Amino acid sequence: MIKVYGMPTCPDCAYIHVQIKDRTGEFEYINIGEDVQYLKEFVRLRDKEAAFDECRENGYLGIPCFVREDGFVTVVPENVGLVSRPADKTSCSIDGKGC
Repeated sequence: MIKVYGMPTCPDCAYIHVQIKDRTGEFEYINIGEDVQYLKEFVRLRDKEAAFDECRENGYLGIPCFVREDGFVTVVPENVGLVSRPADKTSCSIDGKGC
């Protein structure tokens, strides 16, 4: 099962959530805003994983984030068989470029 860390208020996460909502055996959606333990889990990943290097450099949170059972971590939906949200002007970040 692939863990998906995100928040419902993030447009990129909402786009992914629609793709996985009926695929409960394949994906587990973890709302990091729902419980501080989920947030801590995500922050531990974000602090140590190279997949977040660009996110940290650019001030992005790095959600949605995907963690496969083999430990592979990515912020690229296509790496886990999903589709990224088409680019528009809606974003979570202050600069309007990412989440």
